[in-house]
Amino acid sequence: EVQLVESGGGLVQPGGSLRLSCVASGFTFSSFAMSWVRQAPGKGLEWVAVINSGGGSTSYLDSVKGRFTISRDNAKNTLYLQMSSLKPEDTAVYYCAKSIYYSGTYSSNEYDYWGQGTQVTVSS
Repeated sequence: EVQLVESGGGLVQPGGSLRLSCVASGFTFSSFAMSWVRQAPGKGLEWVAVINSGGGSTSYLDSVKGRFTISRDNAKNTLYLQMSSLKPEDTAVYYCAKSIYYSGTYSSNEYDYWGQGTQVTVSS
């Protein structure tokens, strides 16, 4: 059974940092691209970052470039999202998602499993 379990969310002040983690099980983690996707209250899904299976290629939403870093540890079956200089507009539920390919894109059709999400709230 494929499982994706996120953690690391919370309440942080503007300008602060958080690191999200997603522990994967039930599939060969190192063979698939992974993404972080967020959903703000009342809004649709927004792709934040994508990383390929080997970790050597990444892509980011323009609004998070230079502030967020996606990474993975294939030995630990874990995906990370390091977030810094957080802004109130980053407030959302953050999900990790598994691609069906080794190189991911921002197309929801290419993702077959999702975690339960972790809440990130940026507020003073």
